Amino acid sequence: MRSRLAARSARLALAAAVMTALAATSACGPQESKASADSAALVASSSDRSGSEAPSGNDKSTGSVTPAKGTSSDSTGDKGGSSGSAPAKSGGSDQGGKSGYGQSCGTNDLNFTVNWVHEPEIDGYYLVAAKAKPGITCYLDVNTPSVSFGSGADGVASPVGQGGEDPIKLTGSATAYTGIDVKTTDGEGGTEFGSVIIAVTEDDPDPAELELPDMATVDKPVVTNWSTQRDEVVPRII
Repeated sequence: MRSRLAARSARLALAAAVMTALAATSACGPQESKASADSAALVASSSDRSGSEAPSGNDKSTGSVTPAKGTSSDSTGDKGGSSGSAPAKSGGSDQGGKSGYGQSCGTNDLNFTVNWVHEPEIDGYYLVAAKAKPGITCYLDVNTPSVSFGSGADGVASPVGQGGEDPIKLTGSATAYTGIDVKTTDGEGGTEFGSVIIAVTEDDPDPAELELPDMATVDKPVVTNWSTQRDEVVPRII
């Protein structure tokens, strides 16, 4: 009898528990149960995404951009070390290193030409013309040029005094002239030269060597002073 009562009591307790569970399920309602399930799924999905998503190549939130393939992150690049500025050029070396006004002419300040001039009285002479190089303004302070043929003393031309303006300003097209008679002796004597050495002073460190139009027989040569007039530099021994 007691066994049956105990079994009955157990069945009644089980039935009560089942009814309580059913009542709780009915009280929540189907919509609330569905919302709870959806919320749980959303939380799980968000958690999965936050743990699995990697940052993209271009992270706009930080402002850093991954360089594209084939480009350099160095905007200046390697251009042979050039800074883009050209060095400044130096000039004036072909003008004897001189500039300005009021200076004495050096031989390397001048350009020379030499021509043969026919003069029946003296069988002709060489006319030398001198002009200042471009950009140079200078003065021929010494009236008579230094002229020689070769390095020997016998080839040095003696001054004869014709012409003469002291000083002569040379600039632009202004020209100074001097005349050279290479042979002032009679007969067949003399030494042949193909060039003449000229300088504005005897101690000029840069004399000019001018090629003559033809070979010249030199014997006791003479030279005139500088002049701006060609007809004043015909060399004559008085």
